[in-house]
Amino acid sequence: MLKNLLKLIFPELCYGCNNLLLLNEEIICSTCRHNLPLTNHHLIKSNDTTKKFYGILNLEFGASMLYFHKKGIVQKLIHNLKYKGKEEIGHLLGEWYGNDIKNLEITKNINYIIPVPLHQKRLKERSYNQVDSFCKSLSAVTHIPYNKELLIRTKYNKTQTKKSKNERQENVQNIFDINYNEHYSGKHFLIIDDVITSGATLELCAKALLRIPNSKISIITIAYTQS
Repeated sequence: MLKNLLKLIFPELCYGCNNLLLLNEEIICSTCRHNLPLTNHHLIKSNDTTKKFYGILNLEFGASMLYFHKKGIVQKLIHNLKYKGKEEIGHLLGEWYGNDIKNLEITKNINYIIPVPLHQKRLKERSYNQVDSFCKSLSAVTHIPYNKELLIRTKYNKTQTKKSKNERQENVQNIFDINYNEHYSGKHFLIIDDVITSGATLELCAKALLRIPNSKISIITIAYTQS
């Protein structure tokens, strides 16, 4: 009752379209939820995400939850999550996707969820990692431990948003390291990022983790950039 009263006094807006949310809606309106471009990658072994790494990484599993289009709903959601501090978007999507993948056979073999890390300077600027809320909710639903200490970013670099593919690849060379000990040998790591474009950042994260003996890699992103 109190929650509905507060919504009447302080109406909330949908993070996807900026329209007023109805009393039974939260974070994203029903129309935007219905129109979200779900990829269903988790049901397709050879999908756009896994194809991105053919000949580069030997992935156990790869998937993106949503397709990202310029000026689309997903771009607005990611912008609000990444730059406006709306971490509730990450929690919503993480819980949603966690329920999609929790019963997959491959999911049962994953040991740790690993976020693509921010450099400490960037983390201080933004005060949070935009994938943290997604990872936490994904972990809560799938019961896969979330580990944000193993993979670290050692180099601060500027945003990659306006860079070409070659510039992105040059910009991410040698920027990740691991806090390794023998406990992590032979483990299966699920790397999480917000949006995959060139795949260069995820490739470097995976190669850093693959320095751990007998490790295995899977990748999930919130969104996949589709031209």
